[in-house]
Amino acid sequence: MWGLLLALAAFAPAVGPALGAPRNSVLGLAQPGTTKVPGSIPAPHSSPAQPPAETANGTSAQHVRIRVIKKKKVIMKKRKKLTRPTPLVTARPLVTPTPAATLNPAEKQETGCPPLGLESLRVSDSRLEASSSQSFGLGPHRGRLNIQSGLEDGDLYDGAWCAEEQDTDPWFQVDAGHPTRFSGVITQGRNSVWRYDWVTSYKVQFSNDSRTWWGSRKHSSGMDAVFPANSDPETPVLNLLPEPQVARFIRLLPQTWLQGGAPCLRAEILACPVSDPNDLFLEAPASGSSDPLDFRHHNYKAMRKLMKQVQEQCPNITRIYSIGKSYHGLKLYVMEMSDQPGEHELGEPEVRYVAGMHGNEALGRELLLLLMQFLCHEFLRGNPRVTRLLTEMRIHLLPSMNPDGYEIAYHRGSELVGWAEGRWNNQSIDLNHNFADLNTPLWEAQDDGKVPHIVPNHHLPLPTYYTLPNATVAPETRAVIKWMKRIPFVLSANLHGGELVVSYPFDMTRTPWAARELTPTPDDAVFRWLSTVYAGSNLAMQDTSRRPCHSQDFSVHGNIINGADWHTVPGSMNDFSYLHTNCFEITVELSCDKFPHENELPQEWENNKDALLTYLEQVRMGIAGVVRDKDTELGIADAVIAVDGINHDVTTAWGGDYWRLLTPGDYMVTASAEGYHSVTRNCRVTFEEGPFPCNFVLTKTPKQRLRELLAAGAKVPPDLRRRLERLRGQKD
Repeated sequence: MWGLLLALAAFAPAVGPALGAPRNSVLGLAQPGTTKVPGSIPAPHSSPAQPPAETANGTSAQHVRIRVIKKKKVIMKKRKKLTRPTPLVTARPLVTPTPAATLNPAEKQETGCPPLGLESLRVSDSRLEASSSQSFGLGPHRGRLNIQSGLEDGDLYDGAWCAEEQDTDPWFQVDAGHPTRFSGVITQGRNSVWRYDWVTSYKVQFSNDSRTWWGSRKHSSGMDAVFPANSDPETPVLNLLPEPQVARFIRLLPQTWLQGGAPCLRAEILACPVSDPNDLFLEAPASGSSDPLDFRHHNYKAMRKLMKQVQEQCPNITRIYSIGKSYHGLKLYVMEMSDQPGEHELGEPEVRYVAGMHGNEALGRELLLLLMQFLCHEFLRGNPRVTRLLTEMRIHLLPSMNPDGYEIAYHRGSELVGWAEGRWNNQSIDLNHNFADLNTPLWEAQDDGKVPHIVPNHHLPLPTYYTLPNATVAPETRAVIKWMKRIPFVLSANLHGGELVVSYPFDMTRTPWAARELTPTPDDAVFRWLSTVYAGSNLAMQDTSRRPCHSQDFSVHGNIINGADWHTVPGSMNDFSYLHTNCFEITVELSCDKFPHENELPQEWENNKDALLTYLEQVRMGIAGVVRDKDTELGIADAVIAVDGINHDVTTAWGGDYWRLLTPGDYMVTASAEGYHSVTRNCRVTFEEGPFPCNFVLTKTPKQRLRELLAAGAKVPPDLRRRLERLRGQKD
């Protein structure tokens, strides 16, 4: 039997490349078109003259000598002092890159198979290996597409995998865990504010046992294909294989890289699962959702169509409206969901979710489209939790605040959009830095002792510069501000992507020019509660086995952080919402991957479904009530609700109703309004579902009653005249 196998192995190289044969490789046979490598994987510091290093690359000894000489020329130049490369210079590849594998950046290219999961962390660190690494922070576990480095090079969180300078045959290896059909590779260079490193060409090899390797070859010549890689550190470059290969392992072998730099890369592998005919590998646990929802990415046209379908399916609980237009004229559509859509019901709080502020952070957009479908379906099914949500509050869902930016990102595709393309609107404005800075005037007034007697601690007015016709304010930002003023929102969350953490105000540091600094609001306890509720209900954030996304491990703090203590964001929507309106708003960073592939949307929905619902339910936490006029029993608009010990007030809506989010405890609450005597009472918030009812009845002051009587042309009653005379006598 073994003699027959050895004979087949000897014959195999003459057969030519094939799609792969897991059964043969498990038995120890060389794949067609490869050379069997005796022993284990070559050591990282193997000499180029050693046979294992030569055969591991699937090339002859002569080819290895030529390539090493070429690469030595590149590596020797690395010792020069680094300056920004202008123009960019790369070493010339030994073999002409495969034309069919190149990508025109202006075109959207179909990627075939979905990503294996390096960027989304579905591929664990233990399945990534390399020939060598410059440091732990530049190890293979950092070779993930779009991974971001820390501020300092040389720490544990650098921005790529980088091979050692002495490594003349570098390689980066991914273990798919089971037989997989590999169809393409996407690469980037090193993310760093200090260095420029990227690979300019590479080869690809495959194996079923990590010992026997065969290469991806050209159809025309049968030679190993050399794929063109990157010309800058950030733009993702896709190369589709000339022919898909079935294997368990895939290796990227850098051939040339930037002169003066090092072989550094970040990658994503495109791969389709295949069945294992030998049943030697455990099946990966099924992930996804059983909810009958539309799990795909929706461009502007598809989004409008889906929202219309939801509205037609549930016409009694939905309403679609627009709050304005983007710079390019795309409407900012909102889905309203309530048992009485289109009207504010007295005592019913208004809540909102906003997504797509950064156009390339697409997961929030899809989650809100999924949420509106889910609420509709479950309401029709009689789900008591959903029914209660829709009857006790008015929900507003804005899935795309920056539709112009999203269309750019969507056109590039989920794996090729990179880290920043589509982030800004079409005026190159970052919408999360575009709201009025109300923090600075508040803090200056506090330092001067003017708050709250001269300068209010709430509903701060827009600065004059912000209201000028030539102010740099995006139309999307203006539309959202008008929306905030029109509807008395109580609770909100702003959905972002690129991390797994919940941040809460303040987002701007109080110390000028500080990059980061703990800057809590007077309602820090409430914001920490809200953030913990979402983080504690999010399945991905609660996964103790997951690794950090980029350069910070937020799990040590419960996956929540004060925004300013993370990085300062002047002009954020969260801070503006808190200081200009009654609304408490947090930011949810939903995923390490800003634009996850469609096949990951079902699992992302399951990760966030309960958190999205539970967060909405927090609007019941605290106190709520109506402030009424004693004489007319009508609600008093714009009455101020002040809580002792918390230097931030809220106001009543036009019907006199209010909601004040508070953590459990006893509070002395004062209601006041112009022309009325203030009233103070004790309000207790318990851990039971609320909110705790805390109503107020205010009596007009004599002066206010006189104004109203004189305005109506009526005579002043004797009792009021006597009271006014007594007041004048006291002043005299």
